[in-house]
Amino acid sequence: MRAAAAAIVLVGLLNAANAAATQAAPCRTSGSFASWLSAFEREALAKDIAQGAITEAAPYLTYDQRIVNIDRGQRVFTQTFLQFSDRMAAAYRIRRGSALIKANAATFARIERQYGVPAPVIVSFWGLESDFGANMGHYRTLSAIASLAYDCRRSDKFRAQLLDALRLIERGDLRPEEMIGSWAGELGQTQMMPSEYNQYGVDHDGDGRRDLIHSVPDVLESTANYLAGLGWRRGEPWLTEVRVPANLPWDQADLAIELPRSRWASYGVTLADGRPLPADNLPASLLLPMGRLGPAFLVYKNFQVYLQWNNSLVYSTTAAYLATRIAGAPPLYRGTPPPALGFNEVKQLQGLLVRAGYDVGVVDGVLGLKTRQAVKAMQVKYGLPADSYPTPELLARMRGTG
Repeated sequence: MRAAAAAIVLVGLLNAANAAATQAAPCRTSGSFASWLSAFEREALAKDIAQGAITEAAPYLTYDQRIVNIDRGQRVFTQTFLQFSDRMAAAYRIRRGSALIKANAATFARIERQYGVPAPVIVSFWGLESDFGANMGHYRTLSAIASLAYDCRRSDKFRAQLLDALRLIERGDLRPEEMIGSWAGELGQTQMMPSEYNQYGVDHDGDGRRDLIHSVPDVLESTANYLAGLGWRRGEPWLTEVRVPANLPWDQADLAIELPRSRWASYGVTLADGRPLPADNLPASLLLPMGRLGPAFLVYKNFQVYLQWNNSLVYSTTAAYLATRIAGAPPLYRGTPPPALGFNEVKQLQGLLVRAGYDVGVVDGVLGLKTRQAVKAMQVKYGLPADSYPTPELLARMRGTG
């Protein structure tokens, strides 16, 4: 598989935890697709979507059982941060991202003036989502979204997306035959759903279309507009690699805890090269994606934007780290993290945490934020360093064998 295709598959799998959380008891889809489609077309007309757009889209509004099978059979993404970042924040993406910033310098300068989003942040998403436009997916968007809207599992969500896809056609942004993307309906070089495309798409090149498939200037400004809409804070950092001392109060390493950088400095946290942190009041959280013995980062308000883009901590940390590398930061310090628990071990740990009274969200084998919070509480109970990262030692203690 080409690297770009692998990127899209992996990014898609990163949403598995969220998909599992939203999946209710098994449902049954009733009625034929043809009947459902007729009702949907009437709904579209009632919502003031032009008949011409519906007619233009009609040949592509087909049912594809493969899409429903993919949606219902998503596998769980279990790579660690280091495994994923090694693959996705690869040297060629850093070089290519830097080169694209230079090639589009005037466009990026204008975008940053208007939205406050730095070029490396935009380019990191561009690289991760489609390898800078090299691979945007190969599924027919209208068929994919129609299939998911007809299926009972998440019909309301995808029916709304299908209405917005028709609005893209009605507005003249895209023709139905151009709408090729991921199996879940994302479109364009930074993979926006139709609703995001409609809300945040910008016609930067002035040709009358918001074309996030072919027009690089439209892609770049639309992505900045989306990030600004998610709350990007102008002039503020997003992630800084740091070094942490062995005697840090580990229970402070939590995305829910924000302390001034001056406080982190008083704990002995330094920049990655050993220089002191700025002794200011900028609030930051300490993120240890692989525990106290692995890489360490201070993350800021802007990191929450990454989590809104994709709520997987592994993906968000990788995207933020890649942006710092494109901006010129050196490779991270890998440390000596403990062996990662496997999927079944994480799932067993989650079950034990639930039995102990903690909320882990879904028992799905994914190390999400709720599971990390429960791990931290259990580490405190056992008197272990409370860095929120599950270890074989913690699992053994909870099994009663350690």
